[in-house]
Amino acid sequence: MKTLDDCRVAIDAIDTELLELLNKRMKVVERVGEIKADTGGAIYRPEREKAIIERLTKLSQEENGILNRAAIEAIFLEIFAVSRNLELPERIAYLGPEGSFTHQAAESRFGAMSEYLSLNSIESVFKTIEAGRAKFGVVPIENSRDGIVGETLDLLSKSSMKIVSELYMPIHVAFATKAHKLEDIKKIYSKDKGFGQCRDFLSEHGFNDIEHIPVESTAKAAILAAEDESAAAICSHIAAKLYGVPVLFENIEDESENTTRFIILSDFKNGMSDDDKTSILVRLKDAVEAGALVHFLQDFDEEKINLSKIESRPSIDKDGGFGYWFYIDFYGHIDEERIKKVIDKHASEVTWLGSYAKGEN
Repeated sequence: MKTLDDCRVAIDAIDTELLELLNKRMKVVERVGEIKADTGGAIYRPEREKAIIERLTKLSQEENGILNRAAIEAIFLEIFAVSRNLELPERIAYLGPEGSFTHQAAESRFGAMSEYLSLNSIESVFKTIEAGRAKFGVVPIENSRDGIVGETLDLLSKSSMKIVSELYMPIHVAFATKAHKLEDIKKIYSKDKGFGQCRDFLSEHGFNDIEHIPVESTAKAAILAAEDESAAAICSHIAAKLYGVPVLFENIEDESENTTRFIILSDFKNGMSDDDKTSILVRLKDAVEAGALVHFLQDFDEEKINLSKIESRPSIDKDGGFGYWFYIDFYGHIDEERIKKVIDKHASEVTWLGSYAKGEN
C-alpha cells in the first residue's frame, strides 16, 4: 500500500469481512437465545464474557498484535451487548440522572442498544428489579476515596436480588463549556463535591473568583451549561457528550486515583469461572461474645479462603437491641466444596449475596 487511497481500499475490504463475520456470529447468537429460552438459562453470563476477553487478549499477545486487553475489552463488550439484545432485549435500571457515573458504568457493560431506566435513588433501583420492571440494576457499592455506600449494603441485606457482576471505573471529570474563550465564562456549575475535587485546576486557570453554583448532580451541571454560553460545567464525560457541551479540558480532578466499584444486580446465579469472588452478609449469633468474629473467620483461614473485604454495619435487632452485621467479600465461588463447607457450618448466620467473575481493578 503506497498511497492513502490504497489504505482506504484495504480498510473497506477488511470492514466488509468484519461485517460478514459479525453477521455469522449473530446468527449463532440467535440460536443460543432459542436454546436458553427453552432451558431457562440466563442471558447475561459475565464469567463467560470474561473468559472470552482473556482468551483473545492472550491470543493477541502471542501473535504480537496491536490490540491490548483494554482495546479488546472495549470492542467486545459492545459486541456482547448487541448479542444479548438479539437474544432478549434488556432493560437496565441505574442510579440516575442520565449522564451520571452510574449511567456511564451501565453503558460500559450493556452497550448503546439496551434500554436504560434512570432512577433517583438506590432503593428505587432495588425495587424496580425486584418487581420485574427491569432485568438488571446498576448501583455503586464503594469508592476508593469515600468508602462503602451504606445504603447499598443495607438494601442488599433485605433484597432477594443477587450480585451477578462487578466493575471498577476510574472517576474522571471534565471541564465543558460552549464559551468561545475562557474569559467569557462567568459561572461554573457542578455538584458540591466537584469544586472541592478540582481546586488546583480552578486556581491555575483563574476560576476561583467567578461564581461557583452547586447543583444536585454533574449531569444537571451539563444541562445548565448547555443552555448558557457564559457558563461551564464540571461534569462527567458522558454528561458533556449527552447534552452537547464541548469538553475543553479532560481529567481535571486534583487526584487521579479515584475509583468507584459498581455492582450489577439480577435474579440468577452465575456459573463458576477460574477467577470468582463471593459476597456474603454475616449476623453472628454470639456477636456480643469476645472473639466471635475471630472464631468465624478462622474457618475461612483453615480452608485457605482469602478475604478481600470485611465491613461492619450497625443493625437494630427485633427486640430493639443495637448490634452489628458484617459484609464480607472473599475469593472463590459458592459452589466450591471448600466454601460450601464453611457456609454450611454457619448456614443460619450467613446470607449469600452472589458469586461472580472478579472485576479488573
